[in-house]
Amino acid sequence: MSNNFQSQDTLGGIVLKFPQAADVFKKHGLDFCCGGDRSLAAAANEHQIDQSSLLGELNERYEDALKVGFVTKDWMSVSLEQLIHHIVNTHHAYLNQVFPTLSELTLKILRVHGQHHGDMLSLVHQKFNELRSGLEAHMIKEEEVVFPQIIAYEIAPSESKRESLQQLLLDLDREHEESGDILKTIREITDNYDLPEDACNTFAYVYRSLEDMEGNIFDHIHLENNVLFLRLSEQTVA
Repeated sequence: MSNNFQSQDTLGGIVLKFPQAADVFKKHGLDFCCGGDRSLAAAANEHQIDQSSLLGELNERYEDALKVGFVTKDWMSVSLEQLIHHIVNTHHAYLNQVFPTLSELTLKILRVHGQHHGDMLSLVHQKFNELRSGLEAHMIKEEEVVFPQIIAYEIAPSESKRESLQQLLLDLDREHEESGDILKTIREITDNYDLPEDACNTFAYVYRSLEDMEGNIFDHIHLENNVLFLRLSEQTVA
């Protein structure tokens, strides 16, 4: 087995090369989006995960993917405008679709199962709506303010445009951290989405949907922090 990935590689860089690595990192509780600039070694040490086993798992999955003709999109080579359109049309569109349904259903299971799980489900409902409120405002700011400025910068780069973007990107990064913290809290509250014995089908659907949403948001933040923002920070004005 080839050692395609090394302990000094960053989590974000690994996911960029091999998106399926995100599933491995999620399983081990490693933050590859907001913490994507950390090395695998540092992240593994913090979570007391054996580096050799983790690297072995990653490299084995990568080799298996190559055998079946694995192909990934090179987001580092497409235009920033193309990347932005993908983020909006894929990740923003997904959240705009699932937020109303999950808001309704987290309230529904609180009402139905509140007698036995009221404290937990009340917190889930509260934290979900906190997440929704923050991300909806975040996405509006991106679509109406930040992303148009990035596209304008790509078309006609200048130092003044670059400087005006810097604080906006710092604000977005902070908001990503806040969303990531809420997702971690929801996972802790639900004990990693472990269903209680008396859970109904709607209860199970809500937990499954929340976990799917978490994964989508992590992928979303990864593309912004570890690709879009990184590429902007590395560009120079001629």
